[in-house]
Amino acid sequence: MIVEYNRPNTIQEALDLLERKEPVSVPMGGGSALNRYSREPLAVVDLQALPLKRIIQNGENYELGATVTLQAFYDFIVETPALPLALRTAILQEANNNLRQVATLAGTLVAATGRSPLVTVLLALDAALTTLSRKGEDVILLSNFLPIRGEYLPGRLITKILLPCSFKLVFDYIARSPADQPIVCVALAQWPDRRTRLALGGYGLAPVLALDGQDPAGIPAAAQNAYCQAGDVWASAEYRCEVAGVLARRSLAELNNLTKVSGNRS
Repeated sequence: MIVEYNRPNTIQEALDLLERKEPVSVPMGGGSALNRYSREPLAVVDLQALPLKRIIQNGENYELGATVTLQAFYDFIVETPALPLALRTAILQEANNNLRQVATLAGTLVAATGRSPLVTVLLALDAALTTLSRKGEDVILLSNFLPIRGEYLPGRLITKILLPCSFKLVFDYIARSPADQPIVCVALAQWPDRRTRLALGGYGLAPVLALDGQDPAGIPAAAQNAYCQAGDVWASAEYRCEVAGVLARRSLAELNNLTKVSGNRS
């Protein structure tokens, strides 16, 4: 229940509000994720007036402002040939057109469950978050952030999401219908030094990292192992285990094909 609304004009004003003990204060980007919180009295800190909407390239990373909407990120990907089609697919699978206009990147990371396609992809890409608090700026890997969101965020403000510039990416999924979030999804990323990361989504409280290393040969087995007990009302563990292996093998073949095409062009 929202009992107080604030629209700070500076980041310091926002931090002062978020650091209060009472009432519990939560940031609001587009507002689409606020219904995930409990029914306790909440003070809303609207971030729309803050300078957190930019997308820039800074060295080897893209810096995505926390209040960039999913649609703005999608448009940026379309306009940036170096970014792969798989990123677009994940955003389109994440939310419908209306939600993409208001849902923000930071809000999506905070509210996402394991069924989030976009967070699965960002996990595979080893994305990081920049946050601010009274102690200063902090950078935390998404893989470390997801399990501790509840205890980490009070008093902190997400300001940027950091995404690498140079990578190959494959995303594949199975869903009950084109409009549904996945029952199983696989994101497979690889860097020029052959580092390869496999993330799985479709189950649980957050996507999981199944593999991070130089040898992609174990990707199908890693996918099956990660989901060998992933049963819920949407699908049995046996089904998810089998499908995860199939999607991982298919994604690995597609990644190898991308590598061959890239090699032929060089």
